Amino acid sequence: MRDEDIGWLVPVWPAPSAVRSMTTTRLGGVSRPPFDSFNLGLHNGDDPEAALQNRRLLRRHLALPREPCWLQQVHGARVVDAGRCGDRPEADAVVAFAPGLPCVVMTADCLPVLFCDRAGTRVGAAHAGWRGLIAGVLEATVEALDCPPGELMAWLGPCIGPDAFEVGDEVRAAFLRHDPGHREAFVPSPAGRWLADLRALARRRLSARGVRDMTAETACTFSDARRFYSYRRDGDTGRMASLIWLAD
Repeated sequence: MRDEDIGWLVPVWPAPSAVRSMTTTRLGGVSRPPFDSFNLGLHNGDDPEAALQNRRLLRRHLALPREPCWLQQVHGARVVDAGRCGDRPEADAVVAFAPGLPCVVMTADCLPVLFCDRAGTRVGAAHAGWRGLIAGVLEATVEALDCPPGELMAWLGPCIGPDAFEVGDEVRAAFLRHDPGHREAFVPSPAGRWLADLRALARRRLSARGVRDMTAETACTFSDARRFYSYRRDGDTGRMASLIWLAD
């Protein structure tokens, strides 16, 4: 496997030069169907050796100084420090305050959100599905970054798009209980349910917390089967990784 065969997205956002960030796609690894081919998840049914080989390819391709802080994601709001990460901590966000500490979250429809400050002194990554958004994972990550929210910028990565993410009344009601303004992120679906816009929900919650500088990717994981894994589309599937770190 050549490094140039690995597929990835590089965020286009006004991050400082010390900040490195990227999101993988499903292209360029060694996993076999239905996890083909650059699956980075170890607990989704893929051959663990294939996933570990893909992780080694990722680290080599990015010249990462150390293994990323891989999380055991549970759709909650716990945030951990990459400098004291340990072995697969149960959390859905991770922050770092020094160079060479890669933060990573994995997704297959949920929204990855990457953070940095304008001075390039701190970074973070959050896994934000609808449950995590309701739980407050983005607000918890902003708090953990420990700087004025107006000094932060956020990149909202590839996720299931607003034309594909159908939810029931209970999901919409849970968001409206927190903030009636969330209704703007829901439109009726032809099936009598609701189409939800994850990015719009995330933007509103970040804006309410004082984060103003937000940049969003537009790709839909559900509709682009060539590039992205999608749990809602495929069920058994792989995981992409969104990473951010400070260069030495």
